[in-house]
Amino acid sequence: MRKITTLFVLGALIFTSCSEKAVKEEKEKEYPVKVVTVEKAMINQEYDFTGNIEPMAKNIIASAAAQRIEKIHVEIGTKVKKGDLLVEMENVNYLQAKIQTDNLKIDLARIEALYKAGGVAEQQYTQLKTQVSIAEESLSNLQKNTRLLSPIDGVVVQKNFYDGDLATGQPILVVMQMQPVKTLIAISEEFFPQTTPGTPVELSLDIYPDKVFPGKIMLIHPTIDPNTRTFTAEVRIENPALLIRPGMFVRVRVNFGAKERVIIPDKAVIKQTGTNDRYVYTLDGDIVNYTKVELGRRIGSVYEVISGVKEGEKIVVAGNTTLSDKTKVKVTVTDLNLTR
Repeated sequence: MRKITTLFVLGALIFTSCSEKAVKEEKEKEYPVKVVTVEKAMINQEYDFTGNIEPMAKNIIASAAAQRIEKIHVEIGTKVKKGDLLVEMENVNYLQAKIQTDNLKIDLARIEALYKAGGVAEQQYTQLKTQVSIAEESLSNLQKNTRLLSPIDGVVVQKNFYDGDLATGQPILVVMQMQPVKTLIAISEEFFPQTTPGTPVELSLDIYPDKVFPGKIMLIHPTIDPNTRTFTAEVRIENPALLIRPGMFVRVRVNFGAKERVIIPDKAVIKQTGTNDRYVYTLDGDIVNYTKVELGRRIGSVYEVISGVKEGEKIVVAGNTTLSDKTKVKVTVTDLNLTR
């Protein structure tokens, strides 16, 4: 038993000694790595935004008074021009008002002749003249509500009544202007100074995968949303063939010009398992530090860096898969080309 105990203790000492030696050797081991120096570069600030297509204008066609519909001249999908007759309403009130107005005009002509001859007072003549003006204006309004015209060039997209219906509540028709169309996008406040009316954009729609549509920013809303730190811009898109329709999903790419940004190669970036965090190994002498970075856009084989590393620092781009924080390394190559 004494011999067995002695052998056991001796084995434990040998194992411990070997383990300590292995750990020491591991710490002193130099891992070969390839590094680059972090640089800045001028990067085009192209950003993609999403939105929905909207009509440039949307008009509700309705009568100001509850009237019966005499005739609707269009259907859903009909293309109309500004001034086209869309709906005729029952004209009983209009005819009555026209008769009354015509009678007032006859009376005015008679009174005017007497006034010029000195047969009536000026006050009587003036009062009748005012009545005629009011009657004519009322008649014009009735006529507008009897013959409903299209205020825009567009397409009929909604019809809620039929001939003979009493039009109440809902609009009779809805007309949308689809040439051009527009979309609204929310842009980060950092780009507010660079965004101006006339800024060109490129648009793409999933249903037309091989087409790119040109557009331009036509209006910039003057305030910033404090919750999202964004402002709204309205984009105008010419649509001569009417390929683009309201309600379609659209992607808008805007180029805000070139800015100097810190960049790093994509092969330097390590994704933390189980999270969305990104890290790189930065070099400090012959020791590497596991450093968290916040990345911007990917451009080709490099990333923009928002925070984490600075220009002039050295980062590992090859040999980083076997490293851990505070590992000792041996630099074999310093690559001056970040994109190689």
